[in-house]
Amino acid sequence: MHNDAKDKFELHLDEMIKKVQACQNEKGHKSCSACELYIGCQLRDEYVKAVYNSMSKGDTGGFEF
Repeated sequence: MHNDAKDKFELHLDEMIKKVQACQNEKGHKSCSACELYIGCQLRDEYVKAVYNSMSKGDTGGFEF
């Protein structure tokens, strides 16, 4: 039986995607890399962590792409 319900990591990622897209729209960018605040951006850092956590389901340790 396949469960399509999203876990807390996926729900958090969905929220972070909305926040990042809203920021990009506000600044008129299609990508974070076009932003002058790209390096050191706290929102982008939180988004990257959310992506990692959604893939690793919160487990610590190495992650291979």
